[in-house]
Amino acid sequence: MLHWLDSLLPRLPHYGYALVFVIVFLNNVGFPLPGETILLGAGFVLGRAAGSLWEPMLAGTSACFLGGICAFSLGRRLGHGSLEKIHWLHLTPKRLEWPQRFFKRHGAKTVFIARFIALFPPVAANLLAGMTKMPWPHFLLFNLTGSAAYSIVYILIGYFFGKKWKLLQAWLGPTVLYVILAGITLIVLGIIFRHTLSRYAARLSSKGGK
Repeated sequence: MLHWLDSLLPRLPHYGYALVFVIVFLNNVGFPLPGETILLGAGFVLGRAAGSLWEPMLAGTSACFLGGICAFSLGRRLGHGSLEKIHWLHLTPKRLEWPQRFFKRHGAKTVFIARFIALFPPVAANLLAGMTKMPWPHFLLFNLTGSAAYSIVYILIGYFFGKKWKLLQAWLGPTVLYVILAGITLIVLGIIFRHTLSRYAARLSSKGGK
């Protein structure tokens, strides 16, 4: 793992920021990609290399912001009844029940808050904001501040662990750290696999009901 990270460091300024942008953008328009993981990873790699943080922060913020605008525009066009027609979103009325209740309770602030709630699909808050015809200035304000806070916080967390890696390695030992990294990797893969299975099951059940 460490050898792979060391080989990645020289390439990060050339390819890493584009990778951060693409994955975070797609995550914010509804694709099941690990947006938080790529931000943490970028911060971690740069922490070990003592690299500049403003480029991945700008890439992550821009990707979140633009992805949010795409989802908001889609919500304004479609409305509630047409979401099921966009199969790649997999946002059924049942899946939107909790996000809708949260949105009704917190209003426009949901666009900011939802980015920090693990169980809240990143695309859902922006779609709901569009469906309720939230004014553009309000949405853009909460979308921009939420995108910046989300990207900066996750990158800084990764950066902190990257900077403290040698200290942690000396304190815990390399074996323990490898186990932790493997555990985090398995959790991420498990979440992706679970979402994929649930969407596949929902698709089968919807076909069976026709």
